[in-house]
Amino acid sequence: MPSDQPETTTDYDFSEQIGHLLRKAYQRHVAIFQRNACDPQLTGVQFVTLCAVRDRGPSSLTQLVQATAVDQATIRGIIERLKARDLITLASDPEDRRKVVVNLTDAGRTLIEDMVPHARRITELTLDGLNPAERLAILFLLRKMNEQEPPE
Repeated sequence: MPSDQPETTTDYDFSEQIGHLLRKAYQRHVAIFQRNACDPQLTGVQFVTLCAVRDRGPSSLTQLVQATAVDQATIRGIIERLKARDLITLASDPEDRRKVVVNLTDAGRTLIEDMVPHARRITELTLDGLNPAERLAILFLLRKMNEQEPPE
């Protein structure tokens, strides 16, 4: 709320700031994910990556960065761990040998199928305590925030 009084640094309560609240909500969600995933080695970002490959088909790392909003360095580590577990395969793109293409293995597809019911429950647990209108509102507002380009 605008005020006629200038704010001082002592008026700043970090615990009421959007970044802090988003981080706490995300940490809560990660804890719920880890407790409820069907595979204790699977992280949320690994699951999202597997789902992106399932939805898009064979994908380059650049396409996965765009689909998942995970940075290039992080996606490389995720890909390495998923490959080590034989959940994905890597191949060179036939049109551009420098480009790496990621595809699901049968084990990767099976893990996604096994995980989806757990993922639905994880979403429910994350939203627990919110009424239907609040659930719609928070999802709407998060989507709206994420559609915006960061200001310069």
